[in-house]
Amino acid sequence: MASDAPTTGSAASGWTRWLWLSLAVVILDRATKLAVEAIFREGESLRVTGFFDLVLAYNTGAAFSFLADHDGWQRWLFAAIALAASAFLVWMLRRGGSRLLLAGCALILGGALGNLWDRLAAGRVTDFLLFHYAGWSWPAFNVADSAITVGAALLIIDSFRAPRRAAAQ
Repeated sequence: MASDAPTTGSAASGWTRWLWLSLAVVILDRATKLAVEAIFREGESLRVTGFFDLVLAYNTGAAFSFLADHDGWQRWLFAAIALAASAFLVWMLRRGGSRLLLAGCALILGGALGNLWDRLAAGRVTDFLLFHYAGWSWPAFNVADSAITVGAALLIIDSFRAPRRAAAQ
């Protein structure tokens, strides 16, 4: 069974392997967005199940369309935030840590870069996954958003595990 101990010393030099996970997220995010844009027109949707649709939606704001109704300055603000967050995440990867921490950082990095690509190339982020139930729906999202969410969850889980590891030493 593999250990989840922090990586230090020479193991930390393998931080670049985590960039492959980030790259996989970016590639999967781009591929799915391009596929949906090739099939759907904006606002068009396809019911997949009673609670899930594929839909083509564009978001010029941040999460949950925050600031989407402004005149375009937010594009550059969110791009700058994504670049700063990406630099911080690369720094975190270089520092090393548990596999949960590193996987979380790599997933968030990939998601941030996937949405940054959209923001820089088109000024908006492509969303296409829509969950709904009994008249309520979650805002549409994409693979990059999913990677960010899973990555954040891994960081939270790791934060609860870290004190136990330190106490055991």
